Amino acid sequence: MKRVAYYKGCSLEGLAAEYDRSTRAVCEAFGIELVEIHDWNCCGSTPAHSYDPLLSAALAGRNLVLAADLGCDMVMTPCPGCLKSLKGAQETCEDAGQRKDFVRLVGKDVDGLKTVSLLQLLYEEVGTEALKKAVVRPLTGHVLIPYYGCLLTRPADKAKFDDPENPISLDRLIEATGATAPDFPYKTECCGATYGVTRNDFVGKLSGRILEMAVRLGGEAVVVACPLCQQNLDMRQDQINKYFKSAFHLPIPYITQVLGLALGMSPKELGMGKLCVPPDVLFENRAEVGD
Repeated sequence: MKRVAYYKGCSLEGLAAEYDRSTRAVCEAFGIELVEIHDWNCCGSTPAHSYDPLLSAALAGRNLVLAADLGCDMVMTPCPGCLKSLKGAQETCEDAGQRKDFVRLVGKDVDGLKTVSLLQLLYEEVGTEALKKAVVRPLTGHVLIPYYGCLLTRPADKAKFDDPENPISLDRLIEATGATAPDFPYKTECCGATYGVTRNDFVGKLSGRILEMAVRLGGEAVVVACPLCQQNLDMRQDQINKYFKSAFHLPIPYITQVLGLALGMSPKELGMGKLCVPPDVLFENRAEVGD
């Protein structure tokens, strides 16, 4: 069994708890032991970096030190924002001009630790062939839209995974379940990110375009791998409908929920009842959803 240090981040503690639940279930199914980092702290997100880049790097870097102490050579996070912070900490550690101050703040360097997204872990460590062999409930006939968001594969020199403009990893994982993943032209467009509170008109316009294109392509659901993208497209769908004067009713499941269904897991086990737009289209028995 492969041991991977697991940094779930703040979102998966609350609004994205179903992402955490389904992530653990799918990884366990493929023999990946997620070792949660003890006493982890917030990565600092965007605000910390805006205030003090070095202290922000140290904030994220502390989690990398704790991960290294677990004896793992890889740390995984499902959140692209957290991934950016963790990779930024590694970059700071490798910078000759900042390394000394960084190590002084966190206690030691974090060389040799590979930091990956959940999507990268599933695509590279599990792979589509293993997934195809494990499918017991094919999603054949369903049209699922792959949406990466603007940060998951960018910037390319930091992400070092997939193509920054036309990624395919999420497409291929969806196709491995038997579902159809159309070529989605807005797959890396921004959903509005953190402007959901201060400028929900931005989110209405940007997320609305994504949903509109998904509908035009015959999508039954939009599959994501980012908590913030999921919240904007799902939780704010009523706001989007008001802004767009539309009637979108598209489920926004996480890729781990889709994979879990194909592996034969129940919707309740995967936390699908937490989605704001019910994903009934993906399964026949609505009573299975649960909480």
